[in-house]
Amino acid sequence: EVQMVESGGGSVQPGGSLRLSCVASGFRTSTYDMSWVRQAPGKGLEWVSTIRRDGGTTYYADSVKDRFTISGDSAKNTLYLQMNSLKPEDTARYYCAASRGRLFKLSALVLYDYHGQGTQVTVSS
Repeated sequence: EVQMVESGGGSVQPGGSLRLSCVASGFRTSTYDMSWVRQAPGKGLEWVSTIRRDGGTTYYADSVKDRFTISGDSAKNTLYLQMNSLKPEDTARYYCAASRGRLFKLSALVLYDYHGQGTQVTVSS
């Protein structure tokens, strides 16, 4: 059975940091493009970041570039998202997702092979 379980969300003040984790089971994350997608309250899904299966090339949305870092640990089958300098506009539910297709930077979770249930991040003073 495939599972992806996110953790690490919470409430933080602007300028703070959080590290999200996503533990996968039932498949090898190293053979998939692994991504983070978020959904802010009342808004649509937004692609955040991807680390590719080709050896780890990373991509970021302009809104998080230079603040967020995506990484993976194949031995632990785990995906991470280090989020620094958080802003109120980063408030969202964050989902990890896996894809073996040719396309990436996808926002819609239905386009991924697998995704988790999400973890909530709230940035507020």
